[in-house]
Amino acid sequence: MADAALARVAQLWSLLDEMAENEPQAYRRLLQQQRAEAERFCAPPEPHLCLQARPAGVAAGPLFINLCSWKRVPAPKGPTDPIPVSAGPLEEVSGEGDLYSIIDIAYNPDVLQRGEENPEKMEHLIHLTLKFIEERCNLILSHLYTIESFKLKGSLEMMQQRLKGRQMPTPHLSQNTQKELTLDQLLHSVEAEDCSNAPVVLKEESITQSKVHLIEEMTSTDMPEKPSTPVYEMITVKDANEKPLKIELKIELPKVSSVSECDLRLSKDDLIIEVPKKYKLQLDLPELVDEETTTAVFNKGKQELSITVLVANPDP
Repeated sequence: MADAALARVAQLWSLLDEMAENEPQAYRRLLQQQRAEAERFCAPPEPHLCLQARPAGVAAGPLFINLCSWKRVPAPKGPTDPIPVSAGPLEEVSGEGDLYSIIDIAYNPDVLQRGEENPEKMEHLIHLTLKFIEERCNLILSHLYTIESFKLKGSLEMMQQRLKGRQMPTPHLSQNTQKELTLDQLLHSVEAEDCSNAPVVLKEESITQSKVHLIEEMTSTDMPEKPSTPVYEMITVKDANEKPLKIELKIELPKVSSVSECDLRLSKDDLIIEVPKKYKLQLDLPELVDEETTTAVFNKGKQELSITVLVANPDP
């Protein structure tokens, strides 16, 4: 397999050298196309709007759906073709007195722009999204949903990290492909190495006059192992007048041997602690805090991380 890939790369370079010498204009156009494609592929997902839905018949908290715009996701080829979508994992987030789930769904910017221009198309897209999540996550969602005033639930960095775990597939070449390949075939062959070509297609009954009834998820067989949520305890320390003074958080990390393995990010209202491939915890803080006062201590004997941060003084 590796020898075949190296042979295709060698043949690709040979054809590129030949094109540069004999067809310089075509060679420049090819470089421009590849550069534009690279910029599209490297562009990060951006928040567009946030929905709140609730699983039917379940006492758990609400489900927040981050609808994101991502140039890496292809646009549908035509009005009757499936709408490509990239989805992150469904995650449960728990804080003090607060429990909810979150999932990130990304579409091509053109798809979301058409929805902004036509409310019926946006409503149809949201309906398809809810049906897709039900199928993908084995849920039954209430028909009622809310469009939140904010565009994103959680942090931008975590949303982008969750979605970037999904790789866009490109078609594999058949094993029976002839040995002499064209330049275009070789380019697609190199791009397709180690990718999956098995999209998940969700059919949906028509709810409007639109002819778009399909969503197609772009999947990957190379998904990293999902980190687990560690056991933790969060306490708000108050004075005699019940005024919040500080927040103390203890997190059990039995698989961690050094604080250098931990990545701690804190904002005024949320906290993220991550140990790559082991743990990930995202919490909404019960009070606004002063990030500059944060202290973190890792106890190697107990394998426990203790975090203390002062509550921010209210603005006068």
